[in-house]
Amino acid sequence: MSSPTLTQSISFVGGGRMAEALISGVLSSKGYKAHQIYVADPDTARLDHLKRQYGIQISLTNHEAVVSADVVVLAVKPQVTAEVLKEIADVLTKRLVISVIAGVRIRRIMEACGPQTRVIRAMPNMPAMVGEGMTALAIGPGVGENEVACARQIFESVGRVVPVDELFMDAVTGVSGSGPAYVFLMIEAMADGGVKMGLPRETASLLAAQTVLGAARMVLETGQHPARLKDQVASPGGTTIAGLHRLEQGGLRAVLIDAVEAATKRSQELGG
Repeated sequence: MSSPTLTQSISFVGGGRMAEALISGVLSSKGYKAHQIYVADPDTARLDHLKRQYGIQISLTNHEAVVSADVVVLAVKPQVTAEVLKEIADVLTKRLVISVIAGVRIRRIMEACGPQTRVIRAMPNMPAMVGEGMTALAIGPGVGENEVACARQIFESVGRVVPVDELFMDAVTGVSGSGPAYVFLMIEAMADGGVKMGLPRETASLLAAQTVLGAARMVLETGQHPARLKDQVASPGGTTIAGLHRLEQGGLRAVLIDAVEAATKRSQELGG
């Protein structure tokens, strides 16, 4: 199987926010055209929205949506996974299957669909909705290099991609899957601090959000360790080191580490 071309099609089983982000991404990157994209979802209002917004093909039945596709993206809730797989297992054995279902392991899909099923497990995160996502890919047995390239192209249309062993997917969930919520909380708290000190709410929120965006970009684009960048901001006896001291007193570093650990353990519990 080659990487995406105009002769291939992709089907999304589930038309939620992540599916929409990927649909928007692959269309914007010109990896696929609208007529090559199918989506199935039981919510007719959701399907109508996707049809109007992107001009893609829609279906109320999963089987109808996947039967003509080369690539199938499973984007349903974990609790309906068994039912969905039972419905389309016969088709999935002949397709590249990409799962973004939280907590569902590759072996579970292969057990439901057959040992020859080629599965890639993906863990994207919420910023994919604005083209700044972070996706980890775990590659199942029998998946070819061109199929890996296909999956990378899909997820690179909405951000960055890193390959990982499936063993580490729960930790990925703890860091990047749940991570946006930690950052949203920090932005809110920074903005609250600005308001406390007299800034208008809108101004404080803008200052906080853009500061986080800029700091993250510096880490990614300079390749420097965050500690080195932090030291460049904190001049001797200045305002930044005073603020950092208070953060250390409050245990911010330890609390964030604990948050990643807690989310990882919860992911392990959910995945069985």
